[in-house]
Amino acid sequence: MNSAQNSVTVIGLGPMGQAMAAALLDRGYAVTVWNRTASRADDLVARGAALAPSPADAVAANEVVILSLTDYAAVRAVLEPAAPALGGRVLLNLTSATPEEARAGAHWAAGYGAVQLTGGVNSPPSGIGQPESSTFYSGPREVFDRHRAVLEALTGRAEHHGEDPGRAALLYQLGVGMFWTAMLGYWQAVALARANGLTAADFLPHADDTANSLPQFFAFYADRIDAGVHVGDVDRLAMGMASVEHVLQTNADAGVDTALPAAVVDLFRRGMEAGHGADSFSALVELLAKPGPPPGPTDPGTEGRVRQDGSFLR
Repeated sequence: MNSAQNSVTVIGLGPMGQAMAAALLDRGYAVTVWNRTASRADDLVARGAALAPSPADAVAANEVVILSLTDYAAVRAVLEPAAPALGGRVLLNLTSATPEEARAGAHWAAGYGAVQLTGGVNSPPSGIGQPESSTFYSGPREVFDRHRAVLEALTGRAEHHGEDPGRAALLYQLGVGMFWTAMLGYWQAVALARANGLTAADFLPHADDTANSLPQFFAFYADRIDAGVHVGDVDRLAMGMASVEHVLQTNADAGVDTALPAAVVDLFRRGMEAGHGADSFSALVELLAKPGPPPGPTDPGTEGRVRQDGSFLR
């Protein structure tokens, strides 16, 4: 086993894993790599990385083993045959997972004498190695501190968020949940713009203005939400209900798919039915904190949709 100070193993060579291995090579680390499709390592090997013939050999090579795989099921499938080599290893697990999966993964690793440091990377592959990029970590603080140089080689900012191995996964899922939802909102707007003769480039300045306004809304509502204050002094759910129905109808009139705006209308309608019409639309946070109704048994995609004649399907 090589010293963790200057050598690292990377298992999983998708775009993220390749970017991580390349960043480590750039910083002078001796890098051992393994991937199920070995040809993905060709460029890295040409730059000096060592290709391990098996996961067990990859794990045995170094104390620090970076895992960049599809999910924790893939982690287990790859590492279980290598379990005898796991003793004394630090598994820097940057694989996307739920908090419970991360906790279970840490428990599983501990059973073989390994320590898991869970990570949530807040960057696309292009940001790996950049000083402004960041990663959430959770797990043993001593392990985080001891290997901080490796962590900061991957992303310039490495943030420790406690001993709970699930905390980093939670923070990561909070962020990507916002990201996917926001990007879907943008795709919806682009589709509507195109249906009305505008290009994505035409719409871009307005999209930027809208996105840039969001931080002030986040800041305004955060203290109110934490205090449980949803008074309708600056906005009201009933007013928002009219607005989201207009958005839905505009999409329907343009012949654009209405699944996403219909889901928004349905959530606002549930808030109205729960008696929050005169409250701030931040009251929807309380609604979201409770399980919603299950999809209908016959056509789960029609709730809140618009008929061809423009009327709502209830």
